[in-house]
Amino acid sequence: MIRILLVDDHAIVRESLRTVLERVPDFVVAGEAGSGEAALALVHELAPDLVLTDIAIPGFDGIELTRRIVKECPAVKVLALSTHLDRRHVVQMLDAGALGYVSKTAGRDELLLGIRAVAAGNRYLCQECAAMLVKSPPGSAMQVKLGRREIDVLKMIAKGMTSSAIGESLFIAPGTVEVHRRNIMRKLELHNIAELTQYAIREGLISL
Repeated sequence: MIRILLVDDHAIVRESLRTVLERVPDFVVAGEAGSGEAALALVHELAPDLVLTDIAIPGFDGIELTRRIVKECPAVKVLALSTHLDRRHVVQMLDAGALGYVSKTAGRDELLLGIRAVAAGNRYLCQECAAMLVKSPPGSAMQVKLGRREIDVLKMIAKGMTSSAIGESLFIAPGTVEVHRRNIMRKLELHNIAELTQYAIREGLISL
């Protein structure tokens, strides 16, 4: 069973979501909240598997809620469900620790796919969101700071490839891949593979 906490400041939206989700045999709506503070309290009280949250909610918003959930209850996964479909909001949610982002204009099936993916610990972007990230211009920092080979290595790291596999693909030694990885992290001021992956997603280097 996947236990879900619904967070949206509109009761009618929560009611609609509950109706949709409770028709799925292995989904359980564990609770509802209309603000960031109420949601965080319920996360501690109910320990849901997944929080499905809007961004624009009273009190601290969905981005801050996500940060606090990740910090205080790291086992709880977060999936954003929002009307905001722009690079800034998507990037901020991913940076805060959300594993997925679904537009409120997406269909039922896409929402259910997102819930299952995120509950399993995987990343998920709805089709509309993924297309927006690819089409919108990426930040200039990567283009200025990283060379062509470093970008190739970054793409492969973000796809989960090992240094040995990357080396075989690019015809370079695994040790050279490690050097590229350290240089990429230093140039972008990132600290681990998860951050590199988030960076690659938001810059449109890889699709989910």
